[in-house]
Amino acid sequence: MPELVFFAGTMDCGKSTLALQIQHNRSARGLAGIIFTRNDRAGQGRLSSRLGLVTEAVEAGEGFDFHAHLVKHLTAGGRTDYVIADEAQFLAPEQVDQLACVVDDLGIDVFAFGITTDFRTRLFPGSQRLIELADRIESLQVEALCWCGARATHNARTVDGRMVVEGAQVVVGDVGGATGEVGYEVLCRRHHRRRLTAAAARAGALSPDVLPVDGADAPVPSHS
Repeated sequence: MPELVFFAGTMDCGKSTLALQIQHNRSARGLAGIIFTRNDRAGQGRLSSRLGLVTEAVEAGEGFDFHAHLVKHLTAGGRTDYVIADEAQFLAPEQVDQLACVVDDLGIDVFAFGITTDFRTRLFPGSQRLIELADRIESLQVEALCWCGARATHNARTVDGRMVVEGAQVVVGDVGGATGEVGYEVLCRRHHRRRLTAAAARAGALSPDVLPVDGADAPVPSHS
């Protein structure tokens, strides 16, 4: 039976790499698929991973209709055995409904890849709808790590290394953005709550007042 499968995780968990691997494995077995993406870091109509792998894709922008696109393709004599939808968190809920219709009405497997929550720890509308509709939800097994070494569970938006918690939900950027540009970083919950990014932690380590010291607890100098 065809399925709608949602592969979910944080940034840096290898979702785009897995999407490319699934495409490679299936195409190597003679299956034909279509890759869709939206707001990829490599630009329009591209699916890219941080490992440097890139392939062509169909840009599924605002107002794009997945079901209508597939019906038109099949009616024209095209073949599609599976669909890959990367950056699925950016999709509108109605677009996720269309992907479900592709599975149910056209009998095509759909593999959607996306991060679940935004920099404010709120669910993306596309991810929320996928959680509601997917036949299966797979948590990606590659664990992203916070700068402290703990498992990263939250996505942070940074500007000049400083974490921000206000602004539009979707702003395209990248890890380690240049000065003045939007960047993103994965953090554990504790450091996300404290807004402590890697840059802020390094700056704090250079400060003589990293932790407040109560006078009563201060070490008493020894006299020899």
